[in-house]
Amino acid sequence: MEFLNKVELRGIVGSIRTQEYSGSVMARIRLATNYEYKGGDGSVVVDTSWHNVIAWEGRNIHDLDMIDKGAKLYVEGRLRYQKYVGTDGVERISTDIIANKVEIIREK
Repeated sequence: MEFLNKVELRGIVGSIRTQEYSGSVMARIRLATNYEYKGGDGSVVVDTSWHNVIAWEGRNIHDLDMIDKGAKLYVEGRLRYQKYVGTDGVERISTDIIANKVEIIREK
C-alpha cells in the first residue's frame, strides 16, 4: 500500500516572513484560497480559507525574497500537524503546509 500526503494550492499571499538559518532561507507564508458557491437565495458566496505555508529555499523553491503581499502563488507540499501549548496553558494543534514547490503565478 502506498501512502499519500499531498496538497496543491493556488492563492494570494496575505503575509510573508523570511528568516535565515545557517545560510538557508526559510519563509512563513499566509496564503488565502477562495471557494465560491451559490447560497440558498441564489447569490454567490465566497468562502476564504487561510493556510500556513513553510518553504525552504532549495531545489524547487527559488527567489523567496521576490514574493510580496498580494502575489499569486502555486504551492505544492504536504500537511504537517503539530501540538503545542499556548501561553495561556491551552493545548492547540497547528496545521502547516510544508512546501516542496513554490511558483509565482504571472498573469498574461
